Formats: sequence, structure tokens, C-alpha cells
Amino acid sequence: MAQNEMDHGEEMTVTLTLEDGTDLECVVLTIFEAGGRDYIALLPTEGEDADTGEVYLYRYSEKNGEPELDNIEDDEEYEIVADAFDELLDEQEYDELISEEELEEFGEE
Repeated sequence: MAQNEMDHGEEMTVTLTLEDGTDLECVVLTIFEAGGRDYIALLPTEGEDADTGEVYLYRYSEKNGEPELDNIEDDEEYEIVADAFDELLDEQEYDELISEEELEEFGEE
């Protein structure tokens, strides 16, 4: 599935129900593949984790057209997913840098 939801121009949000029963609204940063599975990266819109930029990673699947999120219970799996997400961020930053350099070159002509 590996797609970046932010490229669509509008932010998609998801409301998580935490273990203590509170709801937390999060922005969908991206859905990406790692180790043959799909995962989703979420950024809380409020609270301490939003202030620190803490990103939540979950397994992502669809059942009958409805998205399903599952916790990543295994530390090794989490490391693989976190590394893949970091690489995705690095690629996006590189792409933005290239785009900015190209824009600067056009501006100098």
C-alpha cells in the first residue's frame, strides 16, 4: 500500500481509544510497508506527545474496506518498522532538499 497520505492535500485523522478509555485524535502521517506488512504512522494532535513530536506506529490492514490498527507487540518487529519509518523520513527530507535546490537554480536564472 505504501503511500503518503500528506500528499493528498488534506490531513486524514484517526481517533485512538487509549487503554485508560480516553480518546486521542491523531493525524495520519503515512501508511508504509516494512517486512512484507503494512504499517501506519500517527502523530497526536494534542497533549505531551504532540508537543514532543512523538509518532505512534501500528500494524495497518483493511477488513471489509474498514481500516484496522493493531499494536506491534514484538520488539524486533517494532525496530524494523521504526527503521523503515526513519528511512522514509530521510527520503522525504532528501526529496524536499532537492526540490528546494532546483527551485533556487530556477530563481537564479
